[in-house]
Amino acid sequence: MSPVELLQAYIARSEAVEPTVNAFTYTYFDEALKLARKAEDKYAAGKRARTLEGLPIGIKDESYIAGKPTSNGSLTMKNFVPDTTSIVNERIIRAGGIVHARTATPEFSCAGYCHSKLWGVTHNPWSPAFTPGGSSGGSSASLAAGTSALCTGSDIGGSIRIPASTCGLAGFKPPYGRNPEEPPFNLDFYCHVGPLARTVADAILLQNVMCGPHPKDIASLKPKLKLPPTYKSIEGWKVAYSPNLGFYEVDEEVRRNTEAALEVFRACGAVVDEVDLGWTQDCLTAALTYLEHLFGASIAPTLNKHSDKLTDYARRFAEKGQNSSSADFLWSLEVAGKMYNSLGPILEAYDVLVCPTTALPAVAANFDQSCDTVEINGKQVNPMLGWVMTSPFNTMSRCPVLTVPSGRASNGVPTGIQIVGKTYQDADVFHAATAYEVAAGAWFTNQDNRPNLN
Repeated sequence: MSPVELLQAYIARSEAVEPTVNAFTYTYFDEALKLARKAEDKYAAGKRARTLEGLPIGIKDESYIAGKPTSNGSLTMKNFVPDTTSIVNERIIRAGGIVHARTATPEFSCAGYCHSKLWGVTHNPWSPAFTPGGSSGGSSASLAAGTSALCTGSDIGGSIRIPASTCGLAGFKPPYGRNPEEPPFNLDFYCHVGPLARTVADAILLQNVMCGPHPKDIASLKPKLKLPPTYKSIEGWKVAYSPNLGFYEVDEEVRRNTEAALEVFRACGAVVDEVDLGWTQDCLTAALTYLEHLFGASIAPTLNKHSDKLTDYARRFAEKGQNSSSADFLWSLEVAGKMYNSLGPILEAYDVLVCPTTALPAVAANFDQSCDTVEINGKQVNPMLGWVMTSPFNTMSRCPVLTVPSGRASNGVPTGIQIVGKTYQDADVFHAATAYEVAAGAWFTNQDNRPNLN
């Protein structure tokens, strides 16, 4: 297909499914078609193509593109138009990517689901009664529904990996500093920007564009790490497995699909051992404490000025940020140190660690963590992050983590596993994931393994 034909197919698909899925906020189809024609002319003339030449990329409605509105899913920002472009977006555009749409996010990206007063509810293409995850829920819904070639996401408590899991995608949380960010969150080691894609190879393609040092981000790492597109066998690898990270309640279907995924690793020649991390509920409490102290506090000025415009969940999160103390923050760092005292030696003894991504396939599309409850195995869990198993690896932020699909639950929602690598050893998780995907079979290859939205 030519770039124009490809984009036209994505536009037609979005017109057909957006009324059900609601993945997009702003769209730029006319402008995108002009860019696609330029890309088409370039290919026709035999000129050298850039890495993402002519590919329609969904950009999360959180990062900036100069001259285009960025709402952050909030009524308070519906008229905000930045005059700068975020570093990773600038790189995507320079690599030939065509921004045809912005993808939905919960207000200020502070939830693991995806709805807001401004844009309404985003639905999971696999099972619309459920969330596509969050906060990069519009990106995951778009990819699963077939309305973007690639999408961006951000991850401060699981916001790439949660939606990747609930929509059957590959989603990568790079180690801290690998992909540049804007201040002040480039200085927040929980915060990461990264790719979402339908295959591991596609995630590599976008990650290689997004990553690398930048003069405006003091935390960005040198030199640029370019991931190879192909990998050898993982025969003889040692895979550590934790079914619940020591303290999560895990749904039986999630556990069963995770164990089936481990059998795929064994079939690839890897040795799989269950390990005890020694982690406790303090790990989740510390992550929430950290997020409330910095992330929640960042929303607090909006709370003071526009409380009536905020969603209930954003208001509650901001209120917790106002009540956080420096002692609380220090305690969260102390817990982080204890966590790595346990995790570090395990990662030294094994090539990767595998665990579920979410403890429950998904919550309802209109779930609200400020007032609703979540039960797993008959026990109530924290409604914000207790149903996902992602935040410990924001705490362990220097570890690369890649989520890939493990199966589907009886409600139709996909489940996923996290592949965790040694600090800054990004290629290891892609190596393991590539072998797994080849052996298990890639998703979205035919009508039987992609959503039925006809």
